[in-house]
This record gives sequence, structure tokens and C-alpha cells, in this order.
Amino acid sequence: MRFLIVALLALVQLAAGTQPLRCLMYLTGQHVVIPDYALTRHITHVALAFMNSGVFNEEPPQEWSLFTTIPSIRPKFHPGTKFLVAIGGWGDTAGFDVAAESEDSRVRWARNVAQMVEDMEADGVDVDWEYPGGNGEDYKKVPNSEKAWQITAYPLLLQALRRELGPHKLITAALPGLERDMLAFTPATIPQIVSQLDFVNVMTYDLFNRRDNVTKHHTGIALSRASINAYISRGAPADKLNLGFPFYVKWALTEPCPDPENPVGCPTLLMEDPETGADLGRAGGFSFHDEVPSDLAPSYNRALAQGKYDRVGGGHYYWDEGENRWWTFDTPEAIRVKFPVLVEGMGLGGVFAWGLGEDAPEFAHLEAVDGAMEKLRGKENAKRDAARQSTKEL
Repeated sequence: MRFLIVALLALVQLAAGTQPLRCLMYLTGQHVVIPDYALTRHITHVALAFMNSGVFNEEPPQEWSLFTTIPSIRPKFHPGTKFLVAIGGWGDTAGFDVAAESEDSRVRWARNVAQMVEDMEADGVDVDWEYPGGNGEDYKKVPNSEKAWQITAYPLLLQALRRELGPHKLITAALPGLERDMLAFTPATIPQIVSQLDFVNVMTYDLFNRRDNVTKHHTGIALSRASINAYISRGAPADKLNLGFPFYVKWALTEPCPDPENPVGCPTLLMEDPETGADLGRAGGFSFHDEVPSDLAPSYNRALAQGKYDRVGGGHYYWDEGENRWWTFDTPEAIRVKFPVLVEGMGLGGVFAWGLGEDAPEFAHLEAVDGAMEKLRGKENAKRDAARQSTKEL
């Protein structure tokens, strides 16, 4: 009897429906391109990136500076789409340092953010303090030990923000994908953090970067799964996590690969200055919208024509033996594979991409996301319909 009651309750909950699968797109100041209206049908959230975090530590300005306005772009997306202002981004740490330092500074920062949200007619904010606790862009200049205080301050900043914004405005955050960078995201802090957030954008890209010394997939399935599992094991609910897609390619120069047929794990050249952490110019990337640099174009064209999919690590790649150059990027097909394996298979709450205009003008990767969203939402609707039918029969 008890089993029947539990099963009935589960069916009722399923029939009532769950939160629809999320699809967030960052719209960046570098590529302000929006696709045709039909291709935005599954986009549930748009995050405008970025507003500098330091702006909110002073008296609020008369006008907020951003590359566009929310009222001007709302009509280009479907009704119900939520619009966030993304604060921070890679390299933006100083403003967060000041904001998180004390209770007074946290309250001042949060109140100014709340004022911006009201003035901008936004539905909320996306907090992109990507590396609290250390390992950010300045990690060689400012040791992680000097940022350890941020580990406990980060959840307190989010708590202050939630108090000021209230329960109806959205608060989301972008969090690092590599476990070595999850210094502030521990079993003790993750429950505090996610309790203040509506959802989390896990940056399951740049998982290969200039701090590595061997080739990897920068957005492969195996490494993405490890990222998601790291957060789940620390207490984050799977349905609060979004899987990230990069609409850009990455490359790196390597040593000659010992096994050219299996170049994953091939030694790279030194890619960052060991003293300063500065980029040595031996790795880089560009979006699908960017003009391909002339010196990279021949190799990139070979990568497009001859690239392979690694069925072990789950990533698309090409190693140019003539130039000792490693390429790693998602194709539309690689994106489609991730939906059943990672999004559906791990019970995630949604996906996101950096960024929308970065995929222009063809929007081939966005189309892959759109088609996969349509398919997965169809499955969700079928499950709910079946559950409703079962509850009627019971």
C-alpha cells in the first residue's frame, strides 16, 4: 500500500510538470548579432555581458553603461524570455574584491545592483565572479593564499544580493568548469551558494587552456561530465545546473606528437609565462563569427575538412602535423550528442552558450541546440502526458 501511495505521488508530481528545460544565451558586446525570430523559440534566458563589477561599489551613475538596452531587444525574442545583466567576467576581480570585503560593502554593492536591475528593466542578474578564492587571471601576481578569505565571502555576497533583489528576481552565476579552479566551491559552501541562485551556468568549456601542458578537448564529454559531477558531489542539485557550449574554437602549438593517429595527450609548448602568467602567444581561439586570422586559415580549413570525433573523450579535434597545431571545438553534431548523454543522462536543468552572436551568421551551432531542445522537450511532454493518463486511470 505504501509503495502504491509513493508511486501515485510521483505520478502526480510528474503530471503537474517540472521547470521547463532552460536555454540561456549570452549576448556579448563583441558580437551583437541576433538570429531570425524563429531560431530563438527555445531560448528561455538572455544574459547581456558584461557590466563591470566595480561600478556597484560607488554611488550609482545617472545612466548605466551597456552595449544595448533590454527594452530594445525584447521584441526580438519570444514572449516569456527572461533578460539578465551579467556582471563581471574573465579578469574582472577587483570590483568583487571590494564588494565582498565586509557586510557594509556587500550591502552597498547589492543595493546598487538592485537599483540597476530596476533601471534597466531586467529580470535579474548573472554573477560572473568566475574565480573567487584564486586561480583567476592574476593568479601569478596575487597568490591564492591572499584570496582564501573570498571562499567564505562569496556566499555572503550572494545572500546580500538575494535580500536586496527579493525572491522574484533571478540570480544566476557562472562557475568554473575545471576542478582545480573550484577553490571557493566546496561541500561546505556549495549548499549556501545554490540556495541563493535560481540556477548555475557551469562553464564546461576552456577545459583545455594555456595552463595545461598536454592536448585535451576544451569542451569534451568526459571532461564536461567530470565538471558536472564535481558540483553534484559537493551538493548542487543536477536540475539547477546548466551545461555550457562554446561557440568558438581553440588552438595550441604542440611538440611533435609521438602518436600522430592519437594526438590527445600530446605535449604542448609552454603556453604561459611561468613567472607572470602572461600569454606567450602559443595558444588562442576565435569565434565562428570572427574572421579567421590569415596565418591560421590554412590550418583551420584543414581542421574543418579533416577533423575527427574522439569517441573515448567525446570531443571534436584535429592535430595539424605539418604545423604541430592542435584544434579543439564543437561541431553541430558534437553538440547534438551531448544532449542525450549529458543533459538528459545526468538530469540537468538546461544549457547555455557563449555566446549568441559568436555563432553568426550561419548559426549552425545554435540550430543544433534548437533541434536538440525541441527533441528533448518533446520527450518531457510525452512523459507528462503519460503520467497524467496514469493518474486518471488510478
